[in-house]
Amino acid sequence: MRYERLLPGLTITVVALLVVIGGAIWLQRGEEPRAFMIASASSYASEAGAEILRKGGSAVDAAIAVQAVLSLVEPESSGLAGGAFLLHYNEAEDRIDAYDGRETAPAGATPALFLDEEGKPLTFLEAMIGGSSVGTPGVVKMLWLAHEEHGVLPWEQLFEPAIRLAEDGFAVAPKLAQAIARDPVLMQMPVAQDYFYRRSPDGALIPAAEGDILKNPAYAETLRRIAAHGWKGFYEGPVAEEIVATVQNAPLRPGTLSLQDLADYEPKKREPVCAPYRAYRVCTLPPPSGGMTVLQILGILENYDLAGMEAMTLTSVHFIAEAEKLAYADRDHYVADPDFVSIPVSAMLEQEYLKKRAYEIDASYTMSKAKPGAPTDEHAMRWGENQPIDKPSTSHFTIIDGAGNVVSMTTTVEGPFGSHLMAGGMMLNNQLTDFSFLPEVDGKPVANAVAAGKRPRSSMSPVIAFDNEGAFYAAIGSPGGNRIIGYVAKTLIALLDWNMSMADAVALPHFVDRNGKLEIEEGTALEEMAPQLRQLGHMIDTRELMSGLHGIRVTPKGLEGGADPRRDGNVVTEEP
Repeated sequence: MRYERLLPGLTITVVALLVVIGGAIWLQRGEEPRAFMIASASSYASEAGAEILRKGGSAVDAAIAVQAVLSLVEPESSGLAGGAFLLHYNEAEDRIDAYDGRETAPAGATPALFLDEEGKPLTFLEAMIGGSSVGTPGVVKMLWLAHEEHGVLPWEQLFEPAIRLAEDGFAVAPKLAQAIARDPVLMQMPVAQDYFYRRSPDGALIPAAEGDILKNPAYAETLRRIAAHGWKGFYEGPVAEEIVATVQNAPLRPGTLSLQDLADYEPKKREPVCAPYRAYRVCTLPPPSGGMTVLQILGILENYDLAGMEAMTLTSVHFIAEAEKLAYADRDHYVADPDFVSIPVSAMLEQEYLKKRAYEIDASYTMSKAKPGAPTDEHAMRWGENQPIDKPSTSHFTIIDGAGNVVSMTTTVEGPFGSHLMAGGMMLNNQLTDFSFLPEVDGKPVANAVAAGKRPRSSMSPVIAFDNEGAFYAAIGSPGGNRIIGYVAKTLIALLDWNMSMADAVALPHFVDRNGKLEIEEGTALEEMAPQLRQLGHMIDTRELMSGLHGIRVTPKGLEGGADPRRDGNVVTEEP
């Protein structure tokens, strides 16, 4: 048996050896085990998932263990008091399931949630910090639903790695240390101040630094309740009561989240959305996730020979950026919670429609600002343009178990550090700031306006791709706010058009055009291309672009994983 820990950005190839391990569980499935692999943003989380898979657990079992640990070691990005989207592929049944664990607005939320007394939108920081930004968390109940359908090991076993780590302590990773050090508000917040900082002899607050050991007994107790009582351990009883009290008594902008909101929350099992791209089939979640916009970008670009343009040339960057403009324009007008707004999904992905959008691209000059298209669908009424204020946070992990089942899951508390409120050892989300702050624009209602019980539009885009024979080929996703869509689309192009390895694909320099400026990643070769891009009319914004792409693909030699070098993650694999 071989166990490998990989440095971020490295490629790993594993050839599965067909011998028996964890025999009882695998033999019950009627097949011998193969290699498993996990790619996540934390070595602690990857190891927790590997521990579960070694015991014969499924990809969903491992996902629960990974998420429980990420909530502890990467609290600035995701957690059990947040939301997530999970895409699952069952190889034996050749079936894809899409689970929506997005937060919902409390019953007390109104369209004016983020407007001041004069009816003007709050600044993002004003809206983000405090109780009014906290949505009803969805992760735990979504994971419970997925486990009911795809779990193998008992629910309570899946939290053991995270409980141990919370009690014994973990070393603060570089990204967490940086997030604590540069956060302007965290040290002023109750509970968070005591957890993330220590006091010097003269009383000054000192932020936790890289390598410091943090212990979180409150979180360990929360996990024990969830392990013992299932989803009720979170949505009812002491944990729920502490969450509600924290939100309603927040020192800044108290919120309305209630015990009834928690009791009423239901995850959604939605029909996955799939579309052809070249010889592949790419699948993701439908709205309110960002996956459909990824498919639109690919559908527009399918009308051009990206392989012939070659990777990361001036021409390929220009065409991808223009396709992003068009897709983001559609997104800002039509996409929101499908339980509240009719979204012309099929029409927006129809080949002829995307071909017309593709013909709007001029090879010689940028369109600057794209207008939304007009899909041929009775539901495609014209909404006011969404006013997004979306910060880069979140986490993504990908898992394939020894039976070939796959999880691609993107998870978030928004933030960084969500609302900055802590309860039960967890950061509470600020997911409601993903709604449009303005409920209407130019007299037109905004599809993504706040409403009680509504899910805010999301950019999270977990993806699973299949080859021309219908076999699993790759899974990928990323954090990054509303840039997630661009990150994921570009990585898929690198894999499917440019035949890159997974590690090379996730490490490619970033560029994203969200229908405005063309953002390019500072400190990369793209900076040398900036003058030529300006000649094509692009307004260039050079900046840090912090993704967290973690993916797995199948090659003729076996599994291949990639961890984004911009984060602290890794790939863990093991042969049977």
